[in-house]
Amino acid sequence: MITKLIDGISFELKEDFDFDFLTEYGQVFTVFDKQDSGYICFGIKNRNGKLFLKVAGASTVRSNVSIEVAVQQLKSTVSIYDDLRHPNLIGIIEHKETKTGYLTVFEWFEGECWGRQYETSDKFVALPLVEKFNIYNDILSFHQQVNKRGYIAVDFYDGCLMYDFTLKRTMICDIEFYSKKPVTNTVGRMRGSSRFMSPEEFQLGAEIDERSNVFLMGATAFQLFGDGNDRSLEKWEAGEDLYHIALKATNIDKANRYQSIDEFLEAWNDTTKTNDPSEF
Repeated sequence: MITKLIDGISFELKEDFDFDFLTEYGQVFTVFDKQDSGYICFGIKNRNGKLFLKVAGASTVRSNVSIEVAVQQLKSTVSIYDDLRHPNLIGIIEHKETKTGYLTVFEWFEGECWGRQYETSDKFVALPLVEKFNIYNDILSFHQQVNKRGYIAVDFYDGCLMYDFTLKRTMICDIEFYSKKPVTNTVGRMRGSSRFMSPEEFQLGAEIDERSNVFLMGATAFQLFGDGNDRSLEKWEAGEDLYHIALKATNIDKANRYQSIDEFLEAWNDTTKTNDPSEF
């Protein structure tokens, strides 16, 4: 284990790594070195503003993949971010090979992460219901784009969502494992948070399709408007009609869910049009 120091910011690696290329982008003001993805990430500032950089190739402390896999994985994400460009998706600016790895450069977003592993998660729980509806509508809008572009959302969970509490803006990040259809479960338990995953994402050989993403949208609603995995009406705060829509979306049996994202969205939107969220 070694400790590196760049621009007064310290972080840990298993082995030394040359980060000289970072100076091309500006000064490091923060580092994220505890991910299990094999990437190390930096916040960098220069006279034009701030950037978010992901680097693969370094031997990170908590990585659960080899350096080679991390590099190939980061390379493969570039086309996903390009294909799925959306106002609520963090924008990719640049990507390139480094001497010993790969680099992607993203816009910086001044937001806080929803993920319950972060201290800020309680702030999301305490948000007014109207703001939660706005966040959820942004999530739905992006995933409608995902579906139209022929992708399946894999490994989306609350840690992929950021929110600017001042400007009330939603941004989605970390879509590395979104995959072009068709998708088959080849591993048994797929990557992701069990709080958001459909039953078929635990079943070897199962098809992961649009109905799996319907489940994801329903599970996301329960995380935002309910009490997570407790999908009881008593824990739900967004009205009984919407509760039954979310419950149908998360039916264990695919055949009993909404059969498409558009069908789910139509039911959700029609109900919200006739109900005032502030009165729930």
